[in-house]
Amino acid sequence: MIKLEHVVKRYSGERDALKRVSLAIEKSEMVFVAGHSGAGKSTLLRLIMILERPTRGRIAVNDVDLKSISGKGIAEYRRQIGMIFQEHRLLFDRSVLDNVLLPLTVLGADPREARRRARAALDKVHLLRRERAMPLELSAGEQQRVGIARAVVTRPSILLADEPTGALDTKTSYEVMELIQGINDEGKTILVVTHEDDIAH
Repeated sequence: MIKLEHVVKRYSGERDALKRVSLAIEKSEMVFVAGHSGAGKSTLLRLIMILERPTRGRIAVNDVDLKSISGKGIAEYRRQIGMIFQEHRLLFDRSVLDNVLLPLTVLGADPREARRRARAALDKVHLLRRERAMPLELSAGEQQRVGIARAVVTRPSILLADEPTGALDTKTSYEVMELIQGINDEGKTILVVTHEDDIAH
């Protein structure tokens, strides 16, 4: 489903962020990429999202070479991918429900159906009772769970997680990873990048 072949990413005047990386992730598989800060983990995700392009090498998703995707095709391609961020990137002036609704609103979904799906996503992460709360009323772990709900509300086939437990304590980290594992059990293909070896195990 996701395949990298000898991928190199070099920034101007810098060393290679990625050097001849090859990786194959099958459908419904969950894969962890662990490494220290600056090892190129986030760069890997940015290349898969087509936020950046590789210097050399090939990246294919669902047998489509990402080099062939440009212009309006990039937005269409990204619809199959959900993204979980370390800092969750919630809008603090909007309620929990409105944060989860946002991707569906951008896609032009029917408002009634969008609300139903957003509430279902919140129920999946055990936060439906907090749908009217503002993000700053939530704990860090709850905010991250809202971020997960937002990532899955569009029903993507692929989920990318960039240090999803990096700002959480150990207990909350495992709770978040249990949620991500549950999403994988439903058949989603998931790539998690982390600097925490114990999470990867």
